[in-house]
Amino acid sequence: MTQFRPIGLPWLAPRIGIVELFGVLGATIRSPDYGRMFSALRDDARVRAMVVDIDSPGGSAAAAEQIHRGIAKVAAKKPVIAFIRGSGLSGGYLASCAATKVVAIPTAIVGSIGVISIRPVISELLQRLGVKVFVTKAGTFKDMFQPFREPTDEEQKKLQTLMDEYYDWFVDAVARTRRLQPKKVRSLATGEMFTARKAKELGLVDELGDLDTAIDMATELGRVPRRLAYLRPRRAILERLVGRVAGGLVEEVAAEAERRLLTRIEFRA
Repeated sequence: MTQFRPIGLPWLAPRIGIVELFGVLGATIRSPDYGRMFSALRDDARVRAMVVDIDSPGGSAAAAEQIHRGIAKVAAKKPVIAFIRGSGLSGGYLASCAATKVVAIPTAIVGSIGVISIRPVISELLQRLGVKVFVTKAGTFKDMFQPFREPTDEEQKKLQTLMDEYYDWFVDAVARTRRLQPKKVRSLATGEMFTARKAKELGLVDELGDLDTAIDMATELGRVPRRLAYLRPRRAILERLVGRVAGGLVEEVAAEAERRLLTRIEFRA
């Protein structure tokens, strides 16, 4: 069953699908919803090409990979143009790499290839509140990501090994999809941000332009009339019940609370 909602256009003739990725991956942009939509787009013969409109600082590493894979599956069957309008950073840039071509407005910010782990430590706060934490565990490192104590040196080494694995995967993914030498990508993968103009010189972007440039490219590569359908995932049940704004606010608050308390690994600027 098709899992996306066409906006403002009879759903009959061949067309270009426009998908917006605005916000943090894994929070504002829920990867399961977009994964189902990309699967439906891949198999829908009426959508001859797709433009992914991106303005994202990245987010959850797992969400970024899932969205990257979803876009890549569409690109394997039909042209996909990524358009970076504001920021295509870290996981946001990873998403764009899965497209057939990458277009960016010259003043956009691109890159920030790297991985970061964020672990809040609230041990001092707990002491001030008079709160004690007792842990019973089976497995030496089972509690290594808990926020009630600082990590040990051995745990930090374990975490760094994990981070290096994520980093190597990110570098390899960019090198493969952008057809660049891994050594070159590694030299750029310092977390540094580039203007789109500089990113084009470095091979991270194909063309400079605006959304119309990306649509023109999709029209040409897909051999499809300039007929657009803006697509978005079906709203979650919570949003249907209480409305888009209220539902989105509830989920954002819950996601922010989770981000502040739990260790997370992110492809994020």
